[in-house]
Amino acid sequence: MGHVVDIGKPVNYTGGLEFTSLTYTVTKRIKDEDGKWLSQEVDLLHQITGYAPKGCITAVMGPSGAGKSTLLDGLAGRIASGSLKGKVSMGGVDMSPSLIKGSSAYIMQEDRLFPMLTVYETFMFAADFRLGSLSMSEKQDRVEKLIEQLGLSGYWKQPLYLHKSTRNTYIGDEGTRGVSGGERRRVSIGVDIIHGPSLLFLDEPTSGLDSTSAHSVIEKVHDIARAGSTVILTIHQPSYRIQLLLDHLIILARGQLMYQGAPNDVSLHLVRMGRKVPKNESSIEHLIDVIQEYDQSELGVEAVAAFALTGMKPPPIGAAHEISASTMPAPSPARPSHRAKHQAVEAQGRDKASKRLRLQTSAQDDTGFDHSVRSPWNTSKSWTASQSGVLKSLVFSPARRNHPKSPSIMGSSPGCYAYSVEIVQSTPTPHSSDYTVNENDYLTPNDLTPHNNHSIHDLGPKFANSFFSETWILMRRNFINIRRTPELFLSRLVVLTAMGIMMATMFLHPKDNIQGITSRLSFFIFTCTLFFFSSNDAVPAFIQERFVFIRETSHNKYRASSYTIAGLITYLPFLALQAAVYAVIVWFALSLRGPFIYFLIVLFMSLLSTNSFVIFVSSVVPNYILGYAAVIAFTALFFLFCGYFLNSHDMPQYWKWMNYISTMTYPYEGLLMNQYQTIDSFGKDPFGRDVTGFGILKSLNISQDSSKKWEKIYVMLGWAVFYRVLFYIVLRFFSKNQRK
Repeated sequence: MGHVVDIGKPVNYTGGLEFTSLTYTVTKRIKDEDGKWLSQEVDLLHQITGYAPKGCITAVMGPSGAGKSTLLDGLAGRIASGSLKGKVSMGGVDMSPSLIKGSSAYIMQEDRLFPMLTVYETFMFAADFRLGSLSMSEKQDRVEKLIEQLGLSGYWKQPLYLHKSTRNTYIGDEGTRGVSGGERRRVSIGVDIIHGPSLLFLDEPTSGLDSTSAHSVIEKVHDIARAGSTVILTIHQPSYRIQLLLDHLIILARGQLMYQGAPNDVSLHLVRMGRKVPKNESSIEHLIDVIQEYDQSELGVEAVAAFALTGMKPPPIGAAHEISASTMPAPSPARPSHRAKHQAVEAQGRDKASKRLRLQTSAQDDTGFDHSVRSPWNTSKSWTASQSGVLKSLVFSPARRNHPKSPSIMGSSPGCYAYSVEIVQSTPTPHSSDYTVNENDYLTPNDLTPHNNHSIHDLGPKFANSFFSETWILMRRNFINIRRTPELFLSRLVVLTAMGIMMATMFLHPKDNIQGITSRLSFFIFTCTLFFFSSNDAVPAFIQERFVFIRETSHNKYRASSYTIAGLITYLPFLALQAAVYAVIVWFALSLRGPFIYFLIVLFMSLLSTNSFVIFVSSVVPNYILGYAAVIAFTALFFLFCGYFLNSHDMPQYWKWMNYISTMTYPYEGLLMNQYQTIDSFGKDPFGRDVTGFGILKSLNISQDSSKKWEKIYVMLGWAVFYRVLFYIVLRFFSKNQRK
């Protein structure tokens, strides 16, 4: 009679992620033998079916170009709708990309954080964005707990032996001393798990870290998984210590599935392939080496993929010619395509697998081995009994890592979730780690399953805060960043102050003659150009911040509209201060006339419209080099067509539209109208006649109607709004970190 092995306390397991027949095809241009460019469809993912158990770390591995990051993006909903074929489900419920984003977190390979915020401030802003329903004290408690859990509450020594708490240390960057690389990576993880997501995706979390820091990061991720989250990460060449923390492996090559299962079963998988693991060598690394050997041979990785699918041992490398002869009508002098090789090997595998089933062989190396990549909780494909045990029941329960006698049943991931079964005989499998964690120590994830009180389709509001709350949080963060990095606005203020002093002393009290008129005209156009150039330094500033925006909005932390409005409101007082300082310096020195308040408003609106234009350009260009080039090019065009060199009346008809879209046209004309809408004389012409203000405007084809002055203000305001709207559209619809 058999006996029942019950590992731990059974739980109602309804989590985990399942994916079926994921296929992602792109079109590439390649050269044929004749040197002609041809379009060819390539599968970056080809019929990938598998699962990621809840409470476990699922590691996606494989050689370079295997499709690891592509699979991660596909599971995380970061591939554009319609491009990815297949199905992703959680707890038996189909998941759309929007549902996945609402219940998951995605940690990118690069740490996109604000360098001048402390660790505590970074977490608090993350809590403000994601935990809008909690009180401030509850958010603070959650942040303190998270800091402790991630090992960021300790102290470290600075020069002169001063101790400083990590929680109050700046994140830092290349120019500012901050936390270490491993700590920064843990902060990146923390800001995205503050709300306890059910799914956690990490793209190369150990990239760029030393061995100790990498192990520390994966150890914290391991604890997060044990708290009940489904963790999926890509990793390249993990150390032995890190391999002990992995529960479930998905190994890819050329976008195809090579292996799926527990790390401890890799050796058995290789033995069944006829490839013994050399002594003192990692079985995982050896499997990847074997995959690369097949990839470089005529058989290709399709032979290994067929083995993972059918269980048919792949032929030895070098036997490709025999396979081609037996499966194809006629040999081809050209190397067969990957798809053809895949079909041939798969067909051979099916034939031999059928024969093996008909013969009902009882060989020891074939008993109890399930080659399918189906999910263990998929009730439509139940696990089959083997000669080593008779399956009576299936109950999921967390396997305790500190339980040395807990057996691991076929298909289970050691230390993750095992199965309670009635068996005659079973062979224990060593656990992947002896690390023990108390599940109550970690934040409980949002278990979005049909067995809860709410449906997986009822995720609540898309954003945790209202529009106004988001705007206020973003404004507070902007002001902190500005206060700690004042160089951007101080540099503009210093430049405008210095240039104002130079202009005031150079054109001090112009005389009432033709030269005086020319001097004022030169001052006005130079002022417009100066204000345009003063906004150019916003290009690198926003491009650097754009990466943070993409990371934070990829999983609905806040709206693009609130980000746009918050940025605008934040910069308004600084733009007003710059305009006011310049206006006060030059107003009296150049004996300017007209209402001073109008002069100040024109300068302010000029800064606002040009700043909006530069911000919009920054959102479109991929890097600051192209951004600078674009801004300088448009500055030259706007300067040329603003009406200073050639007024709008004398411009060719086909170039007049440039005069209308030039952001320099309206401040230039507004300043002239404020100065010269008068019958006062500003000197004598060569014939001895008085040159009045109205006469100057008429000669420049500028309106002499005083009511038209405010139209220039309205137009500049319109351009500012127009560019901000374009900026919002780019952020909202074209700044998504997803594949097409």
